[in-house]
Amino acid sequence: MASSSKRITQVGATLSFDKFWQWLHGHVNCILRAGTPEAVLFDHEDFHWTIASEDDQTHIIQLARGKELVGEMVVFPSEIAYVQMEPTEQDGEWVFECVVEGENAREVAYHFVMAHEYETVEHKTDKWTH
Repeated sequence: MASSSKRITQVGATLSFDKFWQWLHGHVNCILRAGTPEAVLFDHEDFHWTIASEDDQTHIIQLARGKELVGEMVVFPSEIAYVQMEPTEQDGEWVFECVVEGENAREVAYHFVMAHEYETVEHKTDKWTH
């Protein structure tokens, strides 16, 4: 019961997808899992994440073990209205939900569970670990 009341008192914050994607580039080692309503990729100590942009309309998230591709997720940023973040029921985990808004509905198209919350502090390096 305490964990559900914790979720109720926490208020989710939103940010633009572009800002989230830029931040995510510096935090690939902090991804715990990423997915869509249909599939989820889970981190593992033997795996590594790679994110890239094919062009402005297509972003790629890959999970690999060595040079072997474990899974891949394609993200279409033009569909995403905003990213909502909030803590999960697990301590130290934060979920970032990429929300698509239609005429009659709003749904989460992609999600990323991270080892920490979004930080607005800019870092001078492109990649770093926690």
